Amino acid sequence: MACGFRRSIARQLSRLLDLPPENLIKSISAVPISRKEEVADFQLSVDSLLGNNNDHSRPDVQVQATRLAEKLKCDTVVSEISTGQGTVNFKINRELLTKTVLQQVIKDGSKYGLNSELFSGLPQKKIVVEFSSPNVAKKFHVGHLRSTIIGNFIANLKEALGHQVTRINYLGDWGMQFGLLGTGFQLFGYEEKLQSSPLQHLFEVYVQVNKEAADNKNVAKSAHEFFQRLELGDMQALELWQKFRDLSIEEYVRIYKRLGVHFDEYSGESFYCEKSQEVLKLLDSKGLLQKTIKGTAIVDLSGNGDPSSICTVMRSDGTSLYATRDLAAAIDRMEKYNFDTMIYVTDKGQKKHFQQVFQMLQIMGYDWAERCQHVPFGVVQGMKTRRGEVTFLEDVLNEIRSRMLQNMASIKTTKEVENPQETAERVGLAALIIQDFKGVLLSDYQFSWDRIFQSRGDTGVFLQYTHARLHSLEETFGCGYLNDFNTACLQEPQSVSILQHLLRFDEVLYRSSQDLQPRHIVSYLLTLSHLAGMAHKTLHIKDSPPEVAGARLHLFRAVRSVLANGMKLLGITPVCRM
Repeated sequence: MACGFRRSIARQLSRLLDLPPENLIKSISAVPISRKEEVADFQLSVDSLLGNNNDHSRPDVQVQATRLAEKLKCDTVVSEISTGQGTVNFKINRELLTKTVLQQVIKDGSKYGLNSELFSGLPQKKIVVEFSSPNVAKKFHVGHLRSTIIGNFIANLKEALGHQVTRINYLGDWGMQFGLLGTGFQLFGYEEKLQSSPLQHLFEVYVQVNKEAADNKNVAKSAHEFFQRLELGDMQALELWQKFRDLSIEEYVRIYKRLGVHFDEYSGESFYCEKSQEVLKLLDSKGLLQKTIKGTAIVDLSGNGDPSSICTVMRSDGTSLYATRDLAAAIDRMEKYNFDTMIYVTDKGQKKHFQQVFQMLQIMGYDWAERCQHVPFGVVQGMKTRRGEVTFLEDVLNEIRSRMLQNMASIKTTKEVENPQETAERVGLAALIIQDFKGVLLSDYQFSWDRIFQSRGDTGVFLQYTHARLHSLEETFGCGYLNDFNTACLQEPQSVSILQHLLRFDEVLYRSSQDLQPRHIVSYLLTLSHLAGMAHKTLHIKDSPPEVAGARLHLFRAVRSVLANGMKLLGITPVCRM
């Protein structure tokens, strides 16, 4: 694997530079493949070695690269040494490259790329990821879909790297909306509708009562009173609230199952009503709580009355707010999980909220506040189903499945698929996830149904199609070839390009682990699929001599394995037929 070669190069460099090999490993990177020419396999950036010098005293980088290259020698691993723009380039012995990479992919299986030296010495951590977090009674919409798939990716990646991950779905199951909902259900609710379609019915009731409350002060007043009754523990109000919550979670679990997402814990703001009162007492005891003329309680994070740094933590009637409950939740999770990192995955509109929560934890004396991290994401624009504006995530999932079934029906091979509905859903989800993950998470993006279902180009459909096609190769030609193969049969430019690309997988995983952006993996997998597609046209298996056919099957099997690994990290279930 890449790191074995990296280590070999690092050992030779360490003798010349008088640096430990470990210090050089991350300066040696695999070279991205080029369609125009065959490139070297690894390069050392001389600039990174001279990073401590300032610009005036730094020797000419190109001169340094040339001097260093002249002192290095080829050996059984490195067959050629050259220089580039401020780099020293290394070409690996071709037969050794072929044998090592293919054997490593097959031996490591789902761990390929993760057993790299780039991750060696990585301490195993306890990580809490809070994601999805829909609001009971409000839309379970596309914004929650983004939080769900991004949070799932982060949790998958952290788990793959060996960390102990706890996935938390922190429901918006408390607050003034429940005052409105409780009152609304008493006015407009139907028990049968609640049982048959809880999310839809609660949403309808919520919309209706909001309209009424805007026009009728009595409705607004009774909503306020209902929420006060909840905060005071009134049994009748709590019973109705509990019913709303339980039925909603049942619906959520069913939808998450379709997405292939699970949670270790369903908690919610409701868990922290009492504890938020303790938070208020603690803030008060530290002299941080200030009362306003209106009777609300605030914390001034600037210390000088800057309005943009003021956070309201209590209403005038003494009830808690979102920020107070988030503080209580963070403190509780630290006691429960003793986490090393806690990651919140929400839209960028909540950036200021989390900055304030983390800052308040800090001034309350919790030095672990610096272990809390917010991963913000942008807004999806233009997502409409055929029935109009999207209300619920389930509408999106149904639309994806039905459109994908139509596409598959127009392709002859679909008849062979055992469960077309399930396959359509998996391919459709891949299409959705790849479109979402192609760019920087913080960016807003324009959703396009037409674009996501294209079977060619950089789409999830193309990824699934490539995986299925490679799987059928293995099925058609059997597995007898897997015992051994002749490396000399894989020296064509197409084979070498694929091997060089497979070599880079650990670096791509490392980049994503550093910035928690899935786009590095997406870009890598799409390139791998295009390389495999081109190779499939020229590196024929049928009618090739057995030795050649066996070696090529080995290569294609390695590609399919790495495609599957990457897709699973992204939250995509690979299909074997489509």
